[in-house]
Amino acid sequence: MKQGLLWRALVSTWFLIACDAARDDAALDGAAATNLDRAPLEVHDVSHDAFGAPLPGLSDRERASFFVGNSYFNQNWVSAPSSVSSRDGLGPLFNARSCSGCHFKDGRGRAPEPGQPVRTALVRISVPTSDGTGAPRPDPRYGDQLQGDAVTGFAREADVFVRYREQPGRFADGAAYSLRVPRLEITALGFGPLSDGVLTSLRSAPALVGMGLLEAVPEAELLLRVDADDRDRDGISGRANQVVSASTGARTLGRFGWKAEQPSVLDQTAAAFVGDMGITSRLFAEENQTSEQEACAGAASGGAPELEDDVLDSVVNYVRTLAVPARRDRDDAEVLRGEHLFAIARCTACHTPKLTTANDAVPRELAGRTIHPYTDLLLHDMGPLLADRRPSWQATGSEWRTAPLWGIGLVERVSGGSGFLHDGRARDLREAVLWHGGEAELAKQSFVRMRADDRRALIHFLESL
Repeated sequence: MKQGLLWRALVSTWFLIACDAARDDAALDGAAATNLDRAPLEVHDVSHDAFGAPLPGLSDRERASFFVGNSYFNQNWVSAPSSVSSRDGLGPLFNARSCSGCHFKDGRGRAPEPGQPVRTALVRISVPTSDGTGAPRPDPRYGDQLQGDAVTGFAREADVFVRYREQPGRFADGAAYSLRVPRLEITALGFGPLSDGVLTSLRSAPALVGMGLLEAVPEAELLLRVDADDRDRDGISGRANQVVSASTGARTLGRFGWKAEQPSVLDQTAAAFVGDMGITSRLFAEENQTSEQEACAGAASGGAPELEDDVLDSVVNYVRTLAVPARRDRDDAEVLRGEHLFAIARCTACHTPKLTTANDAVPRELAGRTIHPYTDLLLHDMGPLLADRRPSWQATGSEWRTAPLWGIGLVERVSGGSGFLHDGRARDLREAVLWHGGEAELAKQSFVRMRADDRRALIHFLESL
């Protein structure tokens, strides 16, 4: 199946990239020009495999590494000791047995269903702190993430459910809508009560397409868009989240995660291995249980670390070189009108249409590229309705990283279900827009005041990405 994906990726043409670059508001710059001389960035696949193709133009060695990483990404890990030592070390506490257990076909996790335990999302937890570093302070008993599963012979940390209530509303033209308001329920706590005042945040697994390209955007380019004090008085005050990298030990710009908590694909991947599967690596040598969970102390280890360096690096390379699906219907009149309305509503103030990658990015196919992810990778206050009250480094409880929009129109097809925003509460893209507040309140109100046909056009544009 993956070989078929590779061939579809390789036969994609450069024509759409050229058209896209030609439509940029800015003149064609040097970085954009290099796009025309090399393999395209996008792949033309609208199937349920649309998020799983490698970047066109990779060398034979890079493609081989991609498929090795893909195999580890999709394999189930098992508890130690095992006859297959290269994939043991699961748990003892975990949320998923594989990377694809949450990122099905490299896409988003499905929205939690009412009455069903959360499976492709997780719950971040922390307790209030005033130590000045901004780092989330783990719950002393349960750490920084609740684990809903455990290997045989050990107790899981908790069961997590989501209940919803409907919140009705109306557009300016009188058309009715309803938003789904989630309420988190944590039951069957396996190691005693959570701390008083514990902060919780439900997080759905995001899609992985284009992460290597976003990593390759120079920090300086992103920092140019920072306007923490809103000096231009446009109501938009993007901020950078400065975090400590587990791979370098240095404080640097956060790019990944719903609150931009991770600075690189390596950091994000290693953190997911230990946090979601209980698998240690060279970045995270300690298991994900706390000192308060004495019953877990006797669990067998899959090695020190459990994840070999070459396996970690192959998964990182796999995620880093996942291609971006091409836009669809880009010449459709309604899509073009929706794109214009998206800009008129000033959605592009945060969902930046164009960024450029560094000329020295590795692998070469990531370097010197003009990309269209519709994100600035910065933090923005989204208002009280989306706030989780849980700070993370510089991110406050109401701030979230601008989510990339490329591929968003294929999420339901790839994942087999919908569910947008950080916790999957929005059942479709219309609801996702209506949940925006804070810095995006004026953009949301612009959408509310649009005629029905204009609203359809804007959503049609998003579905084309």
